[in-house]
Amino acid sequence: MSGQGFSWKPSQGNHYCARDYGSGASNSNSYHYSNTDGSYYYSNPNGSTYYNNGQGGSTYTSSSGDKSSSGYGGSASSSDKK
Repeated sequence: MSGQGFSWKPSQGNHYCARDYGSGASNSNSYHYSNTDGSYYYSNPNGSTYYNNGQGGSTYTSSSGDKSSSGYGGSASSSDKK
């Protein structure tokens, strides 16, 4: 499925969807995907990302690069920027 700025592609039970938010967005080509193992990832129009491993662990990275994780055997936050 495509049109109106959306793109969708199922692949072997996985799901991928992208949307073009235009040049005004920090990340104009945002997308998300989910996998058959329950994990999923979001790349947001404001430049932030979110990953969930499908087993209770997740990581959020802000548009400035600050990371916050939980569910990986303890909680952690950091200001490590790549």
